[in-house]
Amino acid sequence: MNTVRRRAARNAAAFAAAAVLCVAAAPSTAFGAASSAPSHGGRAPAAPPAELPAGMYGTTDPTYDGVWRQSLAMLAQRAVNVMPADSAVNWLLGQQCDSGAFPAYRPDPAKPCDATTVVDTNSTAAAVQILAALTTYPDAMNNGISWLASAQNKDGGWGYSAGAPSDANSTALVIGALASGGAPVGKRLSTEGRSPYQALMSFAIPCDAKEGAGAFAYQPDKSGELLPNADATAAGLLGGVGKRMVTTGVEPGAAPVCQDLHPVTPERVARNGAAYLAKALAKTGHLDQPPMPGAADSAPLPDYGNTADAVVALTTAGYGKQAAGAMTWLEKNSAAWAKENGPAAYAQLIFAAHTTSTDPREFGGTDLVKALNATGPAPKWIGPKPLTTAEQQKVLADQKAERSSMSGNLWTIAVGLVAALAIWVLLVVRARRRRS
Repeated sequence: MNTVRRRAARNAAAFAAAAVLCVAAAPSTAFGAASSAPSHGGRAPAAPPAELPAGMYGTTDPTYDGVWRQSLAMLAQRAVNVMPADSAVNWLLGQQCDSGAFPAYRPDPAKPCDATTVVDTNSTAAAVQILAALTTYPDAMNNGISWLASAQNKDGGWGYSAGAPSDANSTALVIGALASGGAPVGKRLSTEGRSPYQALMSFAIPCDAKEGAGAFAYQPDKSGELLPNADATAAGLLGGVGKRMVTTGVEPGAAPVCQDLHPVTPERVARNGAAYLAKALAKTGHLDQPPMPGAADSAPLPDYGNTADAVVALTTAGYGKQAAGAMTWLEKNSAAWAKENGPAAYAQLIFAAHTTSTDPREFGGTDLVKALNATGPAPKWIGPKPLTTAEQQKVLADQKAERSSMSGNLWTIAVGLVAALAIWVLLVVRARRRRS
């Protein structure tokens, strides 16, 4: 399942699970208290308004992904030098609870958050990342980070909701949020002294495994076994190298290799994850998702969102060559998917373009920036197109050559001045000798 839909599905599952628990016997807990399910008092989420707020991105029901898609849309805009509209920023700020947490969506921001307000780590981490990118709302960002710290599990990781078992995706996403805010991720220890990286590494499948060598699991299954999950692997790779959703690629190196080294490090398991993703992408140029339940066609379907996430993760870790084929595939095939899924989908493609120095305004015949901007309020301003990595490198090379040339010219001038001074001294000495 692609990332956009997976978020909504997981949210829906969380609501359903919590309702069952509440009906069965579990009393609702106070907001912020540790709980195995979201605390909403057994109520169903409020129905979305007939007309969405003017500051929102997208036109579909925001109940399960309002803050998520808003945050991704604005992150993508900042990556391409577009400043979101004030109304968009204000809507996001209005979603934040006094605790610092964000819900997926609350229709009435004027109503204070209480025990029935269902907040989650994914929405909060995504919001923290865009608040960090905007740089002008440090209090809101720090409040979000503080709540995330309070929701950390004993194993060092995070689940989708406070108190839920840790999972690779949520833990990696929070690592990105902490890194965005300048928080020392490795020193963010749980009550039992475990770091987020320790939790993330616990989801990594060893290289000698029969299935999914090097991959990350979302969570252990009921038997405790770790099963490979491409979505979790892309997230785990990015989290393992301590990066947020919007990042830049590095110079490509050798192909990734899965190696079980001791002691195990976050970077090592991240690179093992890269080996798994590279192998998966090499088959068809994209990742797959299983068919929807009840579908007549049982063949795997292309997973556009997770393919884009894999491109970002691989390129960030220095494996751009292994991501190049997937990037080409996305440019040729993702337009209809992005149009159907809206702002978060456009954002994922822009993240991939940004990381690989691909022009998002000419992405397989689609202007992703224009399409994204059209899903919400008109941007406050649109700056000049940012330079690609290759263009930046050329500028730096030209500047270096210019400095070298200037240095050479200055040296020539200096030598000339010294020579002139020496001649002048010689003439003065000769003149004095003649007078004597």
